Amino acid sequence: MVALYLAGPEVFLPQARSIGVAKKKLCARWGYEGLFPLDSNLPVVSGEDVAMHIYRANIDMIDKCEAIVANLTPFRGPSADAGTIFEIGYALGTGKPVFAYINVLADYRSRVIDSHGPLVVTKDDEWGADGMAVENFGLRDNLMIAQSIAAQGWEIIAHSAAADALFTDLQGFEMSLRRVREHLAPERALR
Repeated sequence: MVALYLAGPEVFLPQARSIGVAKKKLCARWGYEGLFPLDSNLPVVSGEDVAMHIYRANIDMIDKCEAIVANLTPFRGPSADAGTIFEIGYALGTGKPVFAYINVLADYRSRVIDSHGPLVVTKDDEWGADGMAVENFGLRDNLMIAQSIAAQGWEIIAHSAAADALFTDLQGFEMSLRRVREHLAPERALR
């Protein structure tokens, strides 16, 4: 069975394990094995030892999977979760396809404005209140994130979830599973 690594900030939710189970059930319905970051067993250690164990366990799962499905819904700011972005970069570096979704429709620039306030617009650029330029490409996230997905031949799937369900609404996730099917098994894509 094809294994998919399920990257995203859901691991920080109080109900993280139940979200992981729900995502894995959807994967199974589509004929895939979902590998959720919390699937690994933590040793009885603390501090940096636990952090290193989590890192190694997640890398091991990415190495074992055939592709990644990543939730890029903004987490603690206008952009995707930093850990998820690392996992995307790692997977792409090993040649694995990455499929991504985001549970908001606003583009990155709009989310920066919502998060940090109005921009100062000059002839050549737009500047945030922090004095730094703000990307204005109409993309779903920072250009390096969005273009790494586009370079594979598909876009980030955007789905509008309710504000109280940004990390629990699985419609964008299921749309991503359809995209996985189209790429990994096109003869079975008409599901």
